[in-house]
Amino acid sequence: MIVFVTGTGTEVGKTWVLARVLETMRAGTRPVAAAKPAQSYAPAELGATDAELLAAALGVDPHTVCPAHRWYATPMAPPMAAHVLGAPAFTIADLAGEVPAAPAAGVLFVEGAGGPRSPLAVDGDNVDLARAVGAGLAVLVADADLGTINAVRLCVDALTGFDTLVLLNRFDAGDDLHRRNQAWLAAAGYQVLTSVDELVARLTERLP
Repeated sequence: MIVFVTGTGTEVGKTWVLARVLETMRAGTRPVAAAKPAQSYAPAELGATDAELLAAALGVDPHTVCPAHRWYATPMAPPMAAHVLGAPAFTIADLAGEVPAAPAAGVLFVEGAGGPRSPLAVDGDNVDLARAVGAGLAVLVADADLGTINAVRLCVDALTGFDTLVLLNRFDAGDDLHRRNQAWLAAAGYQVLTSVDELVARLTERLP
């Protein structure tokens, strides 16, 4: 099974969430793997880039998560960073061709960059990549605070055709706004979860 992981925007914690999911599922009986097809970052982040954090959660080399030639040390969308750095342009097909197969009887998590409609290659965005790698399930990581409902609705619309699970990161059950956001989205028919444990349970249910 291939699961695409994205967020409603930057800094919502999608890599943190995915790392916790990987740590939890790695302790189970099903094999798990992760791919970050391309990443851009500020030079000061080296040592704690998305690929490095995901690799640490799996106990693997970071270059097995994101190929070395897809690391772009400029904090812009990957195709923009590549252009600024003078690196070759790349397409969605290029990225999809470098994503490994899902492990037998297990799950491969493919993490995008930015939100669903953030550019990921010269000819497409995160949604295009999710389709190209054959993901049927998407995890959308969102904040739980002001602006959550609008951001979730827009992003799930962009993910039309995917079975999308929404994880409200940093959810505080004691916060009235957080509770109301969760209740509104659930009543509107969204699959809303509020903890990594809930997310892992829902993902495990979907494994063949």
